[in-house]
Amino acid sequence: MKAERLLQVILAPVITEKATYIAESGEKPQFALRVAPDATKPEVKAAVELLFKVEVESVSVLNRKGKVKRAGRFVGRRRANRIAYVSLKKGQELDFSEVN
Repeated sequence: MKAERLLQVILAPVITEKATYIAESGEKPQFALRVAPDATKPEVKAAVELLFKVEVESVSVLNRKGKVKRAGRFVGRRRANRIAYVSLKKGQELDFSEVN
């Protein structure tokens, strides 16, 4: 996989109550990342290992559909997201402030 493609796979960390809870609990830390809609599990794994210099144990991917919202008679839709839950190997830690 090309480094250019891997740098475009991860879009942003997900900061929610659920994401914070799973990051702090358990033996193996898990982190939630918003990824490109066409990203695959091997691409996400390679991108995390390249950017954060950690060892990834597993990746789970979730497609979240956008909610339908109304404003009066106008109907719109929020953007759909693809979320990757990344489990790190024991003893590894992910630090978002030190991205190379």
